[in-house]
Amino acid sequence: MQTPAAAHPLDPLSADEIRAVTALLAREHGVNDDWRYASIEMFEPTKAELAAFDTDGTPCERVAVAVLFDRTANRTYKARLSLTADAVTAFDHIPGVQANVTVDEWDEADRALRAHPDVIAALAARGITDMSLVFMDTWTYGAVLIPEEFAGRRIGWSDTWVRASDGANPYAGPVNGFHCVIDLNTMELLKIEDVFRVDRPQIMGEYVPRMLPKEIREASTRPERKPLEITQPEGPGFTLEGNKLTWQNWSLRVGFNYREGMTLHAITYNDNGNVRKIAHRLSFAEMMVPYRDHCEDHYRRTAFDIGEWGLGFMTTSLALGCDCLGEIRYLDAVLHDSKGEPYDIANAICIHEEDNAVLWKHVDHHAGAEVRRMRRLTVSFHVTVANYEYLTYWRFYEDGNIECEVRATGIMVVSHFPEGGSHPHGTLVDDRTYAPFHQHFIVARMDLDVDGENNTVYRSETQRVPTGPDNPYGLSLRQVNTPLRTEEEGKQDPHYPTQRSWKVVNDNVKTGLGVSPSYKLVASANVPAMFDPDSPILDRCRAIEHTLWVTPNDREERWPAGEFVNQGGGGMGLPAWTAQNRSIENTDVVLWYTFGIHHITRPEDWPIMPADTVSFWLKPFGFFDRNPSLDVAPTPARGSSCCSTGSSESDGAAAGSACCEGEK
Repeated sequence: MQTPAAAHPLDPLSADEIRAVTALLAREHGVNDDWRYASIEMFEPTKAELAAFDTDGTPCERVAVAVLFDRTANRTYKARLSLTADAVTAFDHIPGVQANVTVDEWDEADRALRAHPDVIAALAARGITDMSLVFMDTWTYGAVLIPEEFAGRRIGWSDTWVRASDGANPYAGPVNGFHCVIDLNTMELLKIEDVFRVDRPQIMGEYVPRMLPKEIREASTRPERKPLEITQPEGPGFTLEGNKLTWQNWSLRVGFNYREGMTLHAITYNDNGNVRKIAHRLSFAEMMVPYRDHCEDHYRRTAFDIGEWGLGFMTTSLALGCDCLGEIRYLDAVLHDSKGEPYDIANAICIHEEDNAVLWKHVDHHAGAEVRRMRRLTVSFHVTVANYEYLTYWRFYEDGNIECEVRATGIMVVSHFPEGGSHPHGTLVDDRTYAPFHQHFIVARMDLDVDGENNTVYRSETQRVPTGPDNPYGLSLRQVNTPLRTEEEGKQDPHYPTQRSWKVVNDNVKTGLGVSPSYKLVASANVPAMFDPDSPILDRCRAIEHTLWVTPNDREERWPAGEFVNQGGGGMGLPAWTAQNRSIENTDVVLWYTFGIHHITRPEDWPIMPADTVSFWLKPFGFFDRNPSLDVAPTPARGSSCCSTGSSESDGAAAGSACCEGEK
């Protein structure tokens, strides 16, 4: 079954290509309805192949990778297929692993458990009889926590929630001490854990306006919002051709897959006619969310939202005026269900320009004010992982900066406790109701190519010069840049006293100032692991032990906690790769940056959490010879312009201070 060639080698698989994968595997290996597809994605071309395509149009082979499992035999397989040649080139059984859980399994487990007579009877004994109000939320098991009696099976465990009424918030009704263990291959109920009960307190856990109590709706003193319109009468300033995005001096390609969700590729900056490489690929490679409460309801609650589930599968459609505001362009995404049947996610990725206050400004006593408004290009996608939402924004600025921002919102997990009980591992958020402390660790995978592939990462630290004859007042500081030469040296953590940061430097190139160009990782939102070093939970994702890891680029090394995270063991991914202690000097390097949220829960986060925002930056450092945004045009102000508004000492400062008064 031949499929049309993609417009570009980095374009994600199309619906026809996904169908070609399933047709090939059915034909060559008898894959049928007893199987599930955990993932189908494009195997990206090498940098050399992409360079050949960009240089002379040499076509790249379209290659797909599929992970699938035979439910009857409980065996996982990984296949590689050449869509160009209409052939399966590899079909390997991977023993002892479980593929990511599919959305279909999650839905089917909820239905199977709610229909099971033993579950119905057990809940009835607790006074819960309307099963239409019950929601069974299935979580994955960490390998170290799987009871021996279920070893070798593909299993999940369920939380149980019950709505107060139709349409109410299920997460406001935990059924504490009640969990089920289920075989996800057969949907067989393996065990009911009915270990303790807590009388349900009267709480207010609703957030949808029509579900709020009348007294809360009528008590609001908030004035009505006035309209806020963001318009671009001449259209947006960016161009979107297929998946290629250009804006100002920036160019990049937008990708998408089941596991990482949105990915960004081939990021360049046009520096006065010289198109310069900055990054080959940016994405999120893992997200670990451990709940820091050892109690019965929470000790298994550690989510790997990327490795166990997949951000792509959890991506939601975006709506104008709600998720995005302004002159918007969208990209759809194509994914597949567990039968391998493709489906579309409409408006999966939002692209728009934003005003962001002042880019640069100075008011000269004689000449008046020069002001430039800051604009940025934002590329975003949102995911819903059960109770939580993660909103991801990559932003590109006119001065060469790149910002990555994540906002966490949604609904916290809560538990009730008895009268007189305590809640030492969480915060009281309602009557006899607490939200456990937890952490959100996100690992960004960044393949930077600063002016070329061969880069070196430097640790950059500020040191105080000792007081002495050459520094009599103890005033001077100096910057010390230390190259990281091996993977062991590439394991890095913040150091507040020296304001440690890291620079990705191309020592093979000199700028007009005679320095080597670099991009600086401005680290923030760093979260300490806070685990015992011997913890088996920590062992499943050693990536969170360090803020930064640096490895030589290997396109097979994509997942910092291992490829098969679901029911997976410890020490996989980054710890295993970096044990080789390979050279990372003057080579094609990848940065793995861990950041996130240390969530000490608050009453103000209940019943729905205002977005908690974290970010980090990639900033040019010696990449340009001067401020690259000097050529940004002034924005017309109301009745004037944001430049040279005064011509004399007396009126210059006054006029300058009023410049852009209407656009603060």
